[in-house]
Amino acid sequence: MFLSSSPKTPRKKMISCRFVTMKFLAFESICIFLLSQALLALGIQQIHVGQEMIGKISAAGQLMQCSASLDVLFLLDGSYSIGKGSFERSKHFASKLCDALDIHPDRVRVGMIQFSSTPHLEFPLDSYLTKQEVKERIKRTVFRWEELQVLASEPSERHLLFAGDAEDAANGLYSTLSDPVCTATAPGCKVESHPCERRTLETVKELAGNYVCWKGSKQPNAVQASLCPFTRWKRVLIKHPSRCFRTVCPDPCDSQPCQNGGTCVPEGLDRYHCLCLLGYGGDIHCAAKLSLECSVDLLFLMDSSAGVTLEGFLRFKAFLKRFLQAMVGQDSPMSVGVAQYDDSVKVPIELGQHKDALSLMESIDALDFSGGRTLTGRALQYVAQHGFRSAPVFADVQDDLPRVVVLLTDSKSQDSVAEAAKYAKDQNIFLIGIGSSFMRAELTMVTGNPQQTIVYSDPQDLFNRMPELQRKICSVGNPEGCQAQSLDLAFAVDASSGVGLENFLRLRHFVRSSCLHFIINRDVTQIALVTYGSKAHTVFALDTHTSSSALLQAIDQVPFLGHSASAGSALQHVHSDIMTVQKGARPGVNKVVVLLSNGGGMQDAAAPAQQLRHDGILVFVVVIGDAERDTLLRVAGSPNYLVHLSSYEDLQYYQGLIIERICEEARSPVNLCKPNPCMNQGVCILGPGSYRCQCHGWEGPHCESRVLRGDSPRPPAFPPRSHGQWSPRGLQHFSRALQHSKRHVDQRH
Repeated sequence: MFLSSSPKTPRKKMISCRFVTMKFLAFESICIFLLSQALLALGIQQIHVGQEMIGKISAAGQLMQCSASLDVLFLLDGSYSIGKGSFERSKHFASKLCDALDIHPDRVRVGMIQFSSTPHLEFPLDSYLTKQEVKERIKRTVFRWEELQVLASEPSERHLLFAGDAEDAANGLYSTLSDPVCTATAPGCKVESHPCERRTLETVKELAGNYVCWKGSKQPNAVQASLCPFTRWKRVLIKHPSRCFRTVCPDPCDSQPCQNGGTCVPEGLDRYHCLCLLGYGGDIHCAAKLSLECSVDLLFLMDSSAGVTLEGFLRFKAFLKRFLQAMVGQDSPMSVGVAQYDDSVKVPIELGQHKDALSLMESIDALDFSGGRTLTGRALQYVAQHGFRSAPVFADVQDDLPRVVVLLTDSKSQDSVAEAAKYAKDQNIFLIGIGSSFMRAELTMVTGNPQQTIVYSDPQDLFNRMPELQRKICSVGNPEGCQAQSLDLAFAVDASSGVGLENFLRLRHFVRSSCLHFIINRDVTQIALVTYGSKAHTVFALDTHTSSSALLQAIDQVPFLGHSASAGSALQHVHSDIMTVQKGARPGVNKVVVLLSNGGGMQDAAAPAQQLRHDGILVFVVVIGDAERDTLLRVAGSPNYLVHLSSYEDLQYYQGLIIERICEEARSPVNLCKPNPCMNQGVCILGPGSYRCQCHGWEGPHCESRVLRGDSPRPPAFPPRSHGQWSPRGLQHFSRALQHSKRHVDQRH
């Protein structure tokens, strides 16, 4: 039996074992021939298996034990053609076989003969009484260089073993001994047959061609020339389908003890350890490592209608308890509430009502199933209006934490959910939907984003989704992907008549929901918004808004413009009036422009888009509607930065992809001189981790001040600090000072 990890594994020296059954005394007797190489003419069983099966075979060998009344005689090939290396491998194989034999005078006795032209008795059956003695004697056996004599037994598929190493061959012999001689299989292990291949080297007659030969003739004194066939004998390898035997024992990883994608690694016969994915490892089986490290106001909205059934309601209760027990520590401040609904809505656990996990669990246990109609839309409207009315700690302090509603339902709504979901989002409420797979479409309608929808395949799968829910909740206050990476981000939104008012509102909502994925402040993410028709307008600059709430309110007020579209003028406006130090852009911070368009007016956009890329600014193009792809690719610069959609409804499904690409850019290396931070034609010169501006007729760190003469007032002094050491906030404040200085100087002249 030949076992290897893959068909490409180089073949090692082969071990061939043949044995004949004889009767000695009252013992069953086995004669085992150990040959260094299996002659192809004798047949070879061959099978390829994976690394996992090889491990199970090795484990099986360690568990097997034969305690029958048995005489075992090893016959070692000691002929000259074998070589000492092959002879030593045969000895090693014989020693491995002894591991499974219960060697004792009353049970298994072992002897050995080394043979070639004449046999030599190495030690008789009754010489050694223990396993250790036999193995030591085998180890001391000396190779005698003599001629090989081949012996064979039938049936060959059970008695000829061909293996890549001794353990594989030993397993095959153990399996053969298990039936009928020994009961060598350990509990839980089993002998199984499997299809394999026996090869024989046979001699066949082959027609080689014809040659001119002379044949007799009926005419006297005459001969006749003719063509006679020429044959030759050829040795060919013939494959015969057969069946082989092996013993396989279970290993501790067969029960799949590792959860949540963990990999089980066996350690011997009964121990293992789990390699856990990032975010898991709460215990040895890769339980979720959860924590409410993010700060949010979190409200669970549970379906308690007849459609979800009592069983489903109890399942959601169990999920909720397990999730909160895993996520909220005993000393963690909590802002968690629970509402349930059917025809009506009630909030039995108000937001922030409980200050410890124990009382929260008791309140969840007390929730009762109601069983009315499924009015999910009404429930969403209610919690958006009343679910987050918690009193602030201080009257003059506003609670500005992100607000999250997690909807748990397994029943299709009997009222409309679209308007209620839109109302909730307009109240700056972040929606996450959880339900079984047939609820996917409705949950996506509620959340507006399939990335905020969690579906499960069976009840147990629901509990496996806890880490995913934790990540989605915490992505509100601590965005996935970008985290604390600094970024200057500008949206250029098509507000032309070609888009129309209704679709413009969809684009505006897309910008609004995208902004929820970023931390808005001077040190992390700055966002600017430009709208355009035939001309571009700055709605707000990069440094205008320093909080999410102010930014979102400003987006809600953006008006529709109309007129024809010119994407080129919008990108040119972003380059000259948005991504500059004077307008709040930060040196040393990555910059991205997202162009949202219906495809109109793109012909003049390629040149300014290339100018932006030349200055180190990424241009991401999102087009909805008909447009020539070649034109769009020239603007985007690469298919990786182009999203071309057929309808505005599809835009929500690509938000995650767009955010991911933006965040990749935020993490990429940055060139401090792109775009040029130097004003008034100053030249930016890079240094190690810093830059400086070379000015002509101007002065100041960014060439922001005219060179003054006489007793004219000079601009304010700035700290002589290396630019490479300035934080984004310091650069921001400095750019503001530059603007003030520039205005002051211009007024003097």
